[in-house]
Amino acid sequence: MFALFVVVALFLLSAWIGSSVPRNGDWSQPAKGVDIMIETNGIHTGIVMPVVTPEKDWSTDFPATDIPAADRPYTHISVSWGERKVFLDTPTWADLSPVTAIGAAIGGDGLLHVAHYVRPAPDSDVRVLRISHAQYARLVRSIERQVLPRDRRPPLRGYDVYDVFYDAPGTYHLGNTCNQWTSDTLASAGIRTGLWTPFPGGVMKWVPQPGA
Repeated sequence: MFALFVVVALFLLSAWIGSSVPRNGDWSQPAKGVDIMIETNGIHTGIVMPVVTPEKDWSTDFPATDIPAADRPYTHISVSWGERKVFLDTPTWADLSPVTAIGAAIGGDGLLHVAHYVRPAPDSDVRVLRISHAQYARLVRSIERQVLPRDRRPPLRGYDVYDVFYDAPGTYHLGNTCNQWTSDTLASAGIRTGLWTPFPGGVMKWVPQPGA
């Protein structure tokens, strides 16, 4: 039992240290650019983007017709990545079984989660991040590399009428979590974020609170 406690404590300490080490440390928000959002539900993080910008029309990759409530005037999409069984078999975190959790920790298939939003309002869990158009173009390219061809990613039912899952490349494990995917994607675009972010706090600490 003591050995397990030590392992968990070392993991938590490593996560705190790793998330405090910046990538792209000299980055700052530009005066003009594209406003994205970083969202969290306390366990998971995602990247919220306008559906249409000069750099990208996400409706071609993630059409609203893939969700039940297809007729709403969606303005933004949220894209995140996680472990397939955890996403599909746990509609709430209370449904997460030890077997599923252990399986994900040691290695599981990746899955994209895409939610469609209408004018999402910023708050402490949905924070605005302004990036340059060049950085947004790099962010788009990074996410596009995670999007399989349509014939290899049929839409899978989401948790609600406005979201959907798709098969995606990558293997989930303790060193490559959903939150690490978020920070890796941001870092690939040249945006400041933590080095190792297995927990959502490690991602969100780099995104200013509204009004800050």
